[in-house]
Amino acid sequence: MSETTTRRAPSSIPPGAPASAPTSQIRPVPAQSTDPRCIRGLKHPQELALRGISVMCPACGARRDWLLINQGRHVWIRCRCSHQWLEPEITGTDYDALISTPDGTTYASVAEGLLALGYDGSFAGAYLE
Repeated sequence: MSETTTRRAPSSIPPGAPASAPTSQIRPVPAQSTDPRCIRGLKHPQELALRGISVMCPACGARRDWLLINQGRHVWIRCRCSHQWLEPEITGTDYDALISTPDGTTYASVAEGLLALGYDGSFAGAYLE
């Protein structure tokens, strides 16, 4: 089963709105992939093959347990060692096709999401799934 993570850029509170205004209490809502501010993450524990070639982390040699990060039409692959690269072979549409059950977990920042999911480098060299 895969996990998805959704993060929206902070929204601004209208000028002059009191701190208790409803706009200051906006709850996180999973964003659509068409929102350019949306950053989504998808855990992909299996090996990943692009054009028949297995993806391998150039920093540590890992061959599975990836975090795929999507913003707009761009997709990055991130390894548990925290090495990350833009992967032009994976499109936003390809990313959407990999999502089986979005969970809509929202984190306050990308760094917080990476830490919570274990892709901050803490588990470098380990396969957790």
